[in-house]
Amino acid sequence: MPTSVLDIEQHLLLLELEAPFNKRDVQLARRRMAKRWHPDVAPQGRQYEHERHLKAINEAADQLERLAEGSRGGQVSRNAVKVSAAAARREREEAGRRAYEAEQRARAHAHERATHDPFGSRVPDHSVVHRYARCISYPEWGVGTVTGIYFSQDNGDDAIEVQQWARVKFSHGVRTVPAGSMKFVDFSKPDPGAERVERFLVAAQRAMAEGEYELAARRLIYARDADPRNVAVLRLMTLAFWNAGKLDEAGRAVRDWARVDGRRPAAHRFAARIYEDMGAFDLAEEAAERAAKRGPSDASAWERLGRLRLHLLDREGALAALRRALSLGAGGEVKDLIAQALALEPSVAR
Repeated sequence: MPTSVLDIEQHLLLLELEAPFNKRDVQLARRRMAKRWHPDVAPQGRQYEHERHLKAINEAADQLERLAEGSRGGQVSRNAVKVSAAAARREREEAGRRAYEAEQRARAHAHERATHDPFGSRVPDHSVVHRYARCISYPEWGVGTVTGIYFSQDNGDDAIEVQQWARVKFSHGVRTVPAGSMKFVDFSKPDPGAERVERFLVAAQRAMAEGEYELAARRLIYARDADPRNVAVLRLMTLAFWNAGKLDEAGRAVRDWARVDGRRPAAHRFAARIYEDMGAFDLAEEAAERAAKRGPSDASAWERLGRLRLHLLDREGALAALRRALSLGAGGEVKDLIAQALALEPSVAR
């Protein structure tokens, strides 16, 4: 419920800031919240919610900065925050009293209408209170407890618009979340696995687009737990771990991917590259051979197999793979590899 009294306490809650504070504290809090709620990092379809929430944060920060500049010593004391909160609380109580009186008048009118016009409306008068919610923009936060719902008034464009946001207590701390980025949780109904997969998959794709591969991998672990045989999840998890430099985890992910989608060459192709980065050239050669057999028209697959066999000093195997790649139209580099293979001594048959 918007108030005309400056509610410093509510602004501090919105910025996740505590009193006493100065202008520098407000600037740091504004920067921290802007990184979290900027529209550019919002999931698809949630940019507007992030934009409105960030606008409310900036307006609160502007007011707190002006207040800090006009305060003695440039710092707002804890006592000043308490006085402001008490004044705002009294105004909210007055507004609540007026709303209650208006509701009582409406109830009396509804009772009179129900008595004299019982079929005037078939819409039931009810409300539902939700306590638990998750943040759609950051699903890895898990399910949190809603500790309070707040409203910020926006007087832009000569029209009063009310921004709704909530304080949600997650396992790692309390966060302010715009109402449009919250999804309430009903524990009386099971959470479909497909929804969990989609939720974490979208969040992981956004993290990978920002170059945060470790964060993407953590999100994809939740998606994999919801659906262990989802090829898209296993593929992205392999890429995320590989780009994050976690080769052991990438190797496990690509093996899971190959078990689910082993008839196609993609998983084996990535396995060969990951094993090669790990220095396990024998495993890389086996994976490259599987990839080449499942994609026999791919010249690059045969070239990779030949290069790995050449590294393992397998002259005949390297020549066979490299000549196959050359016949499929591989580049001039394959000819150099063939020359290197021919320079090896032939293996002596026992």
